[in-house]
Amino acid sequence: MPDPYAPALPRPTEPKPYAPAELRALDRAHVWHPYGPMPGRKEPLVVESASGVRLRLAEPAEGQRELVDGMSSWWSAVHGYNHPVLNEAARGQLDRMSHVMFGGLTHEPAVRLAARLVEITPEPLQHVFLADSGSVSVEVAVKMCLQYWRSAGRPEKQRLLTWRGGYHGDTWQPMSVCDPEGGMHELWSGSLPRQVFADAPPDGFDAEPDPAYTTRLRELIARHAHEVAAVIVEPVVQGAGGMRFHSPGYLRVLREACDELDVLLVFDEIATGFGRTGELFAAGHAGVSPDVMCVGKALTGGYLTMAATLCTSRVAEGISRGEVPVLAHGPTFMANPLAAAIASASVDLLLGQDWAGEVARIGTGLRSGLAEAAELPGVADVRVLGAIGVVQLDHEVDMAAATRAAVREGVWLRPFRDLVYTMPPYVTGDDDVRRICRAVCAAAREG
Repeated sequence: MPDPYAPALPRPTEPKPYAPAELRALDRAHVWHPYGPMPGRKEPLVVESASGVRLRLAEPAEGQRELVDGMSSWWSAVHGYNHPVLNEAARGQLDRMSHVMFGGLTHEPAVRLAARLVEITPEPLQHVFLADSGSVSVEVAVKMCLQYWRSAGRPEKQRLLTWRGGYHGDTWQPMSVCDPEGGMHELWSGSLPRQVFADAPPDGFDAEPDPAYTTRLRELIARHAHEVAAVIVEPVVQGAGGMRFHSPGYLRVLREACDELDVLLVFDEIATGFGRTGELFAAGHAGVSPDVMCVGKALTGGYLTMAATLCTSRVAEGISRGEVPVLAHGPTFMANPLAAAIASASVDLLLGQDWAGEVARIGTGLRSGLAEAAELPGVADVRVLGAIGVVQLDHEVDMAAATRAAVREGVWLRPFRDLVYTMPPYVTGDDDVRRICRAVCAAAREG
């Protein structure tokens, strides 16, 4: 295709880069960072580039110019940065089209991605709604469940049931199923929809399910089944709500109870999907399938924002038979071709290698390297699952001190609440895993 802009528009020149001090000043004056005040009170580090598992800073911090990323950019950059396969997928799609509306149109990147997601997720999930972000995918999941019951002539089923300790995003409905006490959304407890909360599942991935807890959980679902549209949980790992691990057996309990009591089951796999826990999806640890599943984060390898909500034919057909036979949701950038092309490349890249072996290798390194943390003063627990390592303190972490300690070790971490944790990219080598462990221990010691 000829370039219609070639004869008319000159190629833009590269803007003059800001000096680090100027950039920080503009950032402080104008840029609102996540979970922070405006203007900011903490000086963020300036990243000028990233490659592999390393972030290169614009100027040294704590004597370090490069930092090993122990966070995978909030758990998304599982292949590391500047990956040639994902770069090529982006360049190739840019030459075709970066975006086109999805209403009344379709395109190969979206269709290919949807088919691939259906292929690799639990078998009953057959239909894919592509969303802009993880939080939006949860909004879509909730809307699907509420509309399903409305279409079935049971509009009274409009509440959600979950367990405490969860986190599902920062938009409205997701906030309503985050932990209502002590969570970051407690401020909105009087305004959010009132949902039904069970106690948090007992700790311990390898622990046998507690019969008393199981009984209470079943009884709670039964008591509210007449008004509950769906149970929604993070399977196996509760992420930003506390990095807690629970037995897969509780997922089987939920599946059985929801089937028996006519309630839909939603798994939020935004953080756990694509291998992070050692299974491709955390539901695999339990051998069960939800009615609706949300995925995101690692979906595009951290390149662009995209998420997806998958559902069964029962849910999709139920909505389509209703008084409003459409799912009334359509983000402007839904199924963005650029993001979809990169997502397909990222999934293929993951599945084309021994991802399970790499996750297991990182897990082994984390267990070995974090063992010494258990002996540190103020440490309450050390736990590892898949490529997730967590050191829990018996006090609120001093984020500034802990971050400085990690940076001195040449590692980027983002502690929160009482936790110093890591979720490294799957391409992190053994030496860098050891470095990450030293940084986690240093952060726990000084935080």
